[in-house]
Amino acid sequence: MKKVALASASASAILASLTAGTVNAATVYQDDDKSLSIGGRAEARFNLSDKNKDGGTGNAFKDKSRARINLKGKAKITDQVTAFGKYEAEISDSSDSTVKSRYVFAGFDTQAGAFSYGKQDSAQVMLTDYTDILATFGGDAVDLVAGNEDKRENNFLYAGEFNNFTVSANYIAENNNADKDSDSYGIAAQYAFPFGLSLGAGYVSGKDGVDVDANQYNLAASYEFNNFYLAGTYASGENGKTDLTGYEFATAYKIDKFIAQAVYNFKQSETAGVKEDDKDYFALEGIYKFNKNLRTYAGYKFQQIDDQDDELQMGIRYDF
Repeated sequence: MKKVALASASASAILASLTAGTVNAATVYQDDDKSLSIGGRAEARFNLSDKNKDGGTGNAFKDKSRARINLKGKAKITDQVTAFGKYEAEISDSSDSTVKSRYVFAGFDTQAGAFSYGKQDSAQVMLTDYTDILATFGGDAVDLVAGNEDKRENNFLYAGEFNNFTVSANYIAENNNADKDSDSYGIAAQYAFPFGLSLGAGYVSGKDGVDVDANQYNLAASYEFNNFYLAGTYASGENGKTDLTGYEFATAYKIDKFIAQAVYNFKQSETAGVKEDDKDYFALEGIYKFNKNLRTYAGYKFQQIDDQDDELQMGIRYDF
């Protein structure tokens, strides 16, 4: 998300996620050459929707609480080169208390940019984050192919920031699976103008299975003025013989400690001339931040597809 007053994607979001600590992270060790910080969140939340009854319980209420913890380290190698690493895990409050590694990567930062390898975001995430701003819904209409997504394993990533221009490129290697060829590569760039406008574009190409070509391009724009934020992301691509289109719009307005946000997400696939709407909904959300550590939020999803159910989601989150 963008490290600004409203919350969206800044021009240096990728570099910040690679080499910097989280906003509320505590530095547990630091000297002239190295540092270690720890951070995370405890998030109690629930979802209300008729779709939750599909599990056979007949109950529309579903707990979706989770916790995250992350470790970030930096160490000086030379005056021009710094090593860094990050690990982040998420624990869901389910019956089996699932623990999932969200990020595991390491690399080095130079004057020419940052280079890293591991489980980390694709180059396109700095563009998709323009509209992925809600704590509840949204951000699921422009990942048309797997190479566009966040938290990808076997991911080689480069990110460089040059004044207001940011460029990122990545290569995702197949994990020695003979049944599925899913190598991909991508490049993305954005420019942040001094008057609040940011523009970005990206391209992804690769495989999504043996002999299945997958590619997409992304266009993104955002505008920020005082406490107002507006953004849009458009994606078009192909997965085998299926044509894919997706777009998202997002807006936010901050009033003191309260943030009102709204998104619209649409995704459509077309195979042999037959079109199908995969995503089509509006979502409204309100967030109240008591301080930098504690916030509450509530969001409502208005589905536009006939067989899809509306959803209400609420939560309280503590960042440490």
